[in-house]
Amino acid sequence: MPTLRVAGTFPDWRPFAGRGIVTVLILTMTGCGSGKSSRSRISPPARGGATATVAQGPKTGPPVSKSTRPTRAATARKRPGIRVNEEQGQSKALFEVVNLKQADLDNLASAGLRQQQWQELFRVYVDQESKPEKQDPPAILGNYFVENKALRFVPRFPAERGLRYRAVFNPSKMPGHAASEKPVVAHITLPKARPPSDAVVELVYPTTNKLPENQLKFYIHFSAPMSRGESYRHLHLLDAAGKEVDLPFLELDEELWDPAGKRFTLFFDPGRIKRGLKPREEVGPVLEEGKSYALVIDSRWQNANGIVLKESYRKNFTVGPPDDKPPDPKTWKIETPPAGSERPLLVRFPKPMDSALLQRTIEVKDGNGQTIAGGVTIADEEKRWQFTPQRPWQAGKYVLVVDKILEDLAGNSIGRPFEVDVLHPLEKQVQTELVNLPFQIVNPAR
Repeated sequence: MPTLRVAGTFPDWRPFAGRGIVTVLILTMTGCGSGKSSRSRISPPARGGATATVAQGPKTGPPVSKSTRPTRAATARKRPGIRVNEEQGQSKALFEVVNLKQADLDNLASAGLRQQQWQELFRVYVDQESKPEKQDPPAILGNYFVENKALRFVPRFPAERGLRYRAVFNPSKMPGHAASEKPVVAHITLPKARPPSDAVVELVYPTTNKLPENQLKFYIHFSAPMSRGESYRHLHLLDAAGKEVDLPFLELDEELWDPAGKRFTLFFDPGRIKRGLKPREEVGPVLEEGKSYALVIDSRWQNANGIVLKESYRKNFTVGPPDDKPPDPKTWKIETPPAGSERPLLVRFPKPMDSALLQRTIEVKDGNGQTIAGGVTIADEEKRWQFTPQRPWQAGKYVLVVDKILEDLAGNSIGRPFEVDVLHPLEKQVQTELVNLPFQIVNPAR
């Protein structure tokens, strides 16, 4: 059975040891397809029985009094029950009695009851659990309505969330009912309102709006830690007509998050990227040159506290030709600052590079091999790397040390293409284990 062996860097796959960035092999079946697309999933190696945690929000729906199981003689009708209705919003919650006979509702609507009679029929109190109920506290004031097949009570002032209420419906007070009928009692606590969400998608890398046909992955950056376990449900790839592309992404059992839970790595299905493989031949590529797409992140994605995103996010982009050439450091341009300044060192690339790897695969060393401390900024659609030192530059020789695992958008790394197109052989590529780019800082001219 032929297999696809895809070498790529997984900055956020923690089960593997290394320097924070590791190279792993993905194995997917490519020789036993049935002509139908199947969801690509990869499970990471077992590591001490660790499991993913799925964050779940609280159950929704209005609280309802416990229903009484009907007798055989009354199986055709449920017993009246009391519930809270919040269809008009949390600030307009109302109490209502449901499962009443239509004849009873009609009688109540035409009875012309006074306020005291309405309260004797259906009243709501603040439930004082700590006090013995020698007598009922004053009922909450409000208005009564018969509508939508229910008897409704609308408090004069909005019900307080988190406060426990006691609602009592006395059917014996309805016209034509026997005095022996027992009341229906419900204890209801309105759940406290959730604070509005401030979690948003801050940015999606790559930031350019033109991607190669063999684009390998996205990095999704959030403003707050997010829930895990159901991430792929909230990610959608749409074509120019707004139709969702079927199964475009590689869905991993252990999702790829950074330690803070604020950056998610999303891979396209490698089997539909690499040419000459069965998934691509049978189903077709995910992205096609010359077409437009949109990555949509829906707002139902919950943060780590179970609160959904403030809004959805959409990244529109067009697709260019595939990129098969590995990055060549010989084509990079280094712009040096003057000695005595704290101006940044700039490195410009001819094409966009992997944003996450740019943060950690390049360092600056002095002539003695000591690493220079400073901060890294990525700009110009990931075509510019700039390094600002913590201390002013000293005149002398330096070297830019680049780890060969640095990739471009298609997953080509220094000295190694992501794939070789057998129909169009590539030119001879750079074969370098480690890249050292020397440069010199000089004193400004006077």
